Amino acid sequence: MNRPVRELEDLVSGRHATSALAPKATISVVVVVYRTGPALENCIACILKDPDTFELILVDNGSSPQEAGWMQAAAATHAKVKLLVGHGNVGFAQGANLGVRASSGQVVVFVNPDAFVQPQCLSSLRDGVGQGPRPCLVGARILNADGGEQRGARRGEVTPMTTLFSILRLTHALKVLSRFEIHHENDPTPEGRVEVPTISGAGFAMTREDFDLLGGFDEDYFLHVEDIDLCWRVRQAGGKVWFDPSANLVHLGSTSLSNPMKIEVWKGVGLIRYFRKRAANPLQAAVAIALAPAILAAAIGRALLRKRAKKVDQSQST
Repeated sequence: MNRPVRELEDLVSGRHATSALAPKATISVVVVVYRTGPALENCIACILKDPDTFELILVDNGSSPQEAGWMQAAAATHAKVKLLVGHGNVGFAQGANLGVRASSGQVVVFVNPDAFVQPQCLSSLRDGVGQGPRPCLVGARILNADGGEQRGARRGEVTPMTTLFSILRLTHALKVLSRFEIHHENDPTPEGRVEVPTISGAGFAMTREDFDLLGGFDEDYFLHVEDIDLCWRVRQAGGKVWFDPSANLVHLGSTSLSNPMKIEVWKGVGLIRYFRKRAANPLQAAVAIALAPAILAAAIGRALLRKRAKKVDQSQST
């Protein structure tokens, strides 16, 4: 998306900070689908069941005949469902931007296709984005299927060092490195919204105006890290990123039928791009470049370990 430069300058300077959002602002939910599997059917059902859903935009980046059938049935049955097809697998960022351009709600909520919004989730997110300062981004409390808070739902500052230590789990293995831990899912749940540097892209909201003024997702990211990038740009523009413990969303995770190795490679590539993009000086750029091979290798290594663990579990169950 191309952002209007003058309006973005106004936003950064705070001249948009006092604009109010209607109490019952309309909510457009955007779901980008690519080979999700059976979870997609329940994802769609939960969104359509929520009375605060003004419209649901399904962006089909590539689906099985069964998944396509669920989306087509939803579009044929519910007037509030829009189905975008025919553009191919353009990646999450571009697919999400396509979904927003097709939407008409005042608030946009992004939900992963393997995630299930819980009661009052959408309304809580809408309430959050109506508060200043602008631009404002509000992340949901992402839960595992067992009800525990999911890793990544509220994170600290994502840097090359914190990422490498996190991927290798060194912050848990070495006490001296604990201050570099960026994941806070084991911290006490806050009583209300709290400001955080980074939230999870599995479920979050922005006003359509704020999203457009920031230019939407950076489409140079294909899969993963585009959410981290957007949080960073919100903060760079003088806005706030919030974690809302009252907006609950169950995220299964790892349901994609895509090759896990490819997913981890895209994640590693995205992180490298992000660190180079946000480098504020030549030293930071040099560090990002120097650590790039280690970050990519760690991401691939994690995928291999998961694959091996899965094989062990399968062999033990037979």
